[in-house]
Amino acid sequence: MKRTPMIATLVLLFSLLTGFAHAEPAAININTADIETLANLNGIGQSKAEAIVAYREANGPFQSAEELDNVKGIGTVTVEKNADRLTVE
Repeated sequence: MKRTPMIATLVLLFSLLTGFAHAEPAAININTADIETLANLNGIGQSKAEAIVAYREANGPFQSAEELDNVKGIGTVTVEKNADRLTVE
């Protein structure tokens, strides 16, 4: 009995499983995201997510992710922690 097909199958399964473990979280458009989605960002809870939506409604869409630090309670460090997940469209 040949072991090559079994080993090849195990290698393929392992590579598929580890690929999912390294998948990056989806980008979040801060101009369209709802409160629940925004609350999933690092350092952003329910109240800060509500503040982001309120700021967006009062001031219009964000031109860049860095503008999030204009929202009360959100600082530059929080924006930097989430920089790879934030988009504006």
